[in-house]
Amino acid sequence: MEAGARQLSTRAAHGRAASFIAADVGGTHARIGLIHATGSSPIVEKFARYVCADYPNLAAILRHFLDTLGGETVNEAAIACAGVCLDGTIINTNLAWTVSLDKIRAELNLKAVEFVNDFEAVAYATPHLDARDTTVLSRGREQPGAPILIVGPGTGLGAAVRIPSGDTHFVLATEAGQAAFAPGSDLEGDVLRILRRRSSHVSIEQLLSGPGLVNLHSALCELDRTRTSFDSPAAITRAALDAGDAAARRTLEVFCGLLGGVLGDLVLLYGAQGGAYLAGGILPQMKNFLLGSTFVERFLAKGAMRPVLERVPVRLIEQAQLGVLGAASWYLERRPRD
Repeated sequence: MEAGARQLSTRAAHGRAASFIAADVGGTHARIGLIHATGSSPIVEKFARYVCADYPNLAAILRHFLDTLGGETVNEAAIACAGVCLDGTIINTNLAWTVSLDKIRAELNLKAVEFVNDFEAVAYATPHLDARDTTVLSRGREQPGAPILIVGPGTGLGAAVRIPSGDTHFVLATEAGQAAFAPGSDLEGDVLRILRRRSSHVSIEQLLSGPGLVNLHSALCELDRTRTSFDSPAAITRAALDAGDAAARRTLEVFCGLLGGVLGDLVLLYGAQGGAYLAGGILPQMKNFLLGSTFVERFLAKGAMRPVLERVPVRLIEQAQLGVLGAASWYLERRPRD
């Protein structure tokens, strides 16, 4: 468990005095925040990060967090997580345990437990980012009122679109990471053929995610007829950035190129002329490598659409509390007024 990130505050459309939990739950980490809100402003008063594998379920993580609050009464929780919610159960391919909202509500004696897609939550938070929270990857000039895309490789690949509408906005949660991967080079075609031996459907996130980085490294080593040297995203990243391992660096280079190509496709698919944001836990670790990679070249390489993409700014988000703040903002917008 890790605590102490910078506190943020933001404006939601409306709300009331509140004290509730907002959670950003990924396949590797769960980030939990205690939210105080008066009027329309949620504030992250306490923040902690937990390793999901260290706990038997999400209720146990939330219970631990509640126990650190010194007896403060909390009756509501907003949970941001990848996947969809069916009949109170979150359908997610990357969590080690099942998440049932009804069971969490009963076990923790909460009045309300609500679910939002994790990248839908991030989309709610992006209007409140400042210059300290992002790094520009590709310069452009956003078109006011146009859709904004948020994409992030983590344990899976998340994507959402924020669509401004007058003084408000709509957020479209997507499962873009589950779409079929389309290679953009002969090398990527060879990688696809290797992955198709394991699964008839090779999704984008099987390459663009933490586990996808491992899949990519394994396939490239097989093509080179060398033994796979590393079996985790962290090991591959460390070997590429710190040890200068040639195979690991090649894996990261291909990964960054793939990310640029897929992001360009998604910008065109959703008409995201308002800009694109990259989020996700693995990208800030490789920021400098990403800046020097073929990412931008592949992002722009869309034939006649290149001039369109040259106008789309792309930014890398580097804010640990973003998912928590987004879940809180989403929840306050939907809460009934007093």
